[in-house]
Amino acid sequence: MSARMVDTQKKAVVLLSGGLDSMVAGAIARREGYAVNALTIDYNQRHRCELDAARVVARELGAERHLVMPLDLRQFGGSALTADIAVPKGGVGDDIPVTYVPARNLVFLSLTLAWAEAIGSTDIFIGVNALDYSGYPDCRPEFIASFVQTARLATKVGAEGADITVHTPLQHWTKARIAREAQQLGLDPAISWSCYDPTPEGLACGLCDSCRLRRKGFAEAGVVDGTRYAADAAD
Repeated sequence: MSARMVDTQKKAVVLLSGGLDSMVAGAIARREGYAVNALTIDYNQRHRCELDAARVVARELGAERHLVMPLDLRQFGGSALTADIAVPKGGVGDDIPVTYVPARNLVFLSLTLAWAEAIGSTDIFIGVNALDYSGYPDCRPEFIASFVQTARLATKVGAEGADITVHTPLQHWTKARIAREAQQLGLDPAISWSCYDPTPEGLACGLCDSCRLRRKGFAEAGVVDGTRYAADAAD
């Protein structure tokens, strides 16, 4: 691709965690013709494997830029991902689990919006999902719609009438559909990381909510996932 083509290509900022959903959302942005600018937040999370995964995914997506921004949310705690609280392994329940990080997507989307405005983009992609997920309130469509209104009020481009869009292509998809989409996009799911509580050997635990939802989705889709799980090794 020539420099001239890159310069005139529409830009998007993708909030890239390194997980399956954000990888697929980023690939969809690329397919829709956007130059991908990936933002990963290093919030000192327990599952730091996903930071390495995010770097690999960003390269796979051909990201124009990939920023890894430090933001130490262990200073706040309040979550099994940012404090010394055990990650639940008993299955996905009906209540908001302790793996919920207080206001995480609100904070992360605000940073994503700031970078988007700085590089002249009004398009943000995030891989939130409100079907096969752990029940986090900041993954719901109502939250995204509210954030878009806030973004238009809080930014210079919004005040000048720009149409800021938060793209949530996976919002109403099952994990099985997301797995099939990854396959159709030619992605290797094994380069993404979902587990909240990896083993010291670098295996996914296989039992946390995120592992369970991922395994269920790939099984229902009939798609091979090369992720290695500790629970399988123990069976």
